[in-house]
Amino acid sequence: MTLQPKASFDWRVPLIWAVMLAISVFAHAYVEMADNQVTLAKAVALETTSHIMVAAMLPAIYWLHRHRPISGSPVNLAIHVAALVPFSFIRTTGMAGLRLLWFVGILGESYSFPLTLDRLLYELSKDIVNYALLSGAVLGIRYLLDRADAAKQPVPTAVEPPSPPAAGEPARPERFTVRRRGGNEVVVEVADIDWIEAAGNYAILHVGGETYEIRSSLTKLEGELDPKRFVRVHKSHLVNIGRVAEVTPWVSGDWRIRLQDGAEVNLSRRYRQRFEALAPVRS
Repeated sequence: MTLQPKASFDWRVPLIWAVMLAISVFAHAYVEMADNQVTLAKAVALETTSHIMVAAMLPAIYWLHRHRPISGSPVNLAIHVAALVPFSFIRTTGMAGLRLLWFVGILGESYSFPLTLDRLLYELSKDIVNYALLSGAVLGIRYLLDRADAAKQPVPTAVEPPSPPAAGEPARPERFTVRRRGGNEVVVEVADIDWIEAAGNYAILHVGGETYEIRSSLTKLEGELDPKRFVRVHKSHLVNIGRVAEVTPWVSGDWRIRLQDGAEVNLSRRYRQRFEALAPVRS
């Protein structure tokens, strides 16, 4: 079996953020015009610089929520609170640099943005609200997209794990031969696979931090692999039960599974009985 590395990406997320940030720019520009009596062009320029820095910080916010979910523990919440300081400092200094570049460097106009302690503290006070809203949006977008994906998936008719192969059928695979980009082949033990995600007509194997693409549906792989080792937890995810490190409540009855490699996937409530058949969750 020949596999090729591949990373999946959901393009709906940046499109949603682009629309939301564009709306926010013009909404804040209107307020800027009313409060400070500036032209529309200047108000849009001021707000665009601020929103560019917010967009630049979004990958870091997503990374932090992925690896340190707020609902995970009080320590994670404290880490998010501490992250406010670098978030505000980077956003403020970056915004100041962009405004000076635009007004002074390009338009040749006079513009001052003193980075005094008072100004930094003022921006930090605003960013407490900004960070909370951005975090809420990150979780809300993820929840809505997962719900939309789940709505397209038929409800499973049975909750029992797939039946083992009948007598006479080939034994379940214990290892795959994986071809790396350099051309050499290595043997990957099935037991070393952390989790598998669906990607259209392909599936992505996550193995110790590496990702490999295989031309197979997730449902087909589910039937081929050992049901006592691999369990469906979401319409797009299979996990190796031996690689699960933690299960925590999330939203709307769903749970979040954290794997030993640090990845996090949803445990959908419609698949929870399958998971608990192998690893009962005790609240």
